[in-house]
Formats: sequence, C-alpha cells, structure tokens
Amino acid sequence: MSINLNHFKEILLMRKVELEKILFNLSSEINDISRCEIKDDGDFAAASMDSGRDYQIYLNQKKELEEINEALKKIEEGTYGICEMCDEPIQEERLKIKPHAKYCIICREYIEKEGQKDR
Repeated sequence: MSINLNHFKEILLMRKVELEKILFNLSSEINDISRCEIKDDGDFAAASMDSGRDYQIYLNQKKELEEINEALKKIEEGTYGICEMCDEPIQEERLKIKPHAKYCIICREYIEKEGQKDR
C-alpha cells in the first residue's frame, strides 16, 4: 500500500493544533463555571449541566488528541495505516475519513459488535 504519508501527517498536525485550542478553551470554560457564584438550586443545576457537558466534550476531544499523537508516532515509526488488530493495511478511503484510525473497517465493525454484546 502506498499512501501519501506527508498528506496524512499534515492533516493530523492541523487537527492536533485545532484540538489543542479547543481543549484550552474548554478547560477555561470549565474553570469559569466552577468559580461562578451559585445563588440557588436552579443556578446549581444549570452550572452542573454546563460543566458536565463541557467535561464530556473535553474528554472526547482529549481522547481524539491522544489517538492523533499515536498516529503521528506511527508515521515516524513506519507503521501508520496498519490495523492494530489484524496487521492488514487500513484502506486509504478509511484514513481519509478518520486519519487516526487504529483499525481497518472489518476489525472496527467486529469491535463495535463485541462491545454491544457486553451491554
């Protein structure tokens, strides 16, 4: 498989910068909410909901940033674009949609189905 590593590295680096800005802003918002003056139960409920939503977004964005850092490391190591489960190449079309994909589409579907069985 000959994918253009420089193209994907550039996409990953741009997304990394974007995520770092988002995480910084979310972190500031969460800190602002925790410092705001709460006057009654309604204020507390609103602040808790905002804080919880922001924190969940923060966690999701942080996870994506970690996956991007892993993908960038794989580019440097020469293992980018290889499925972590079956060791087969990840299709370029999948990498275009999710440049930090760890799994080929077949393994991803398998993982999702197994995850649903646990519920």
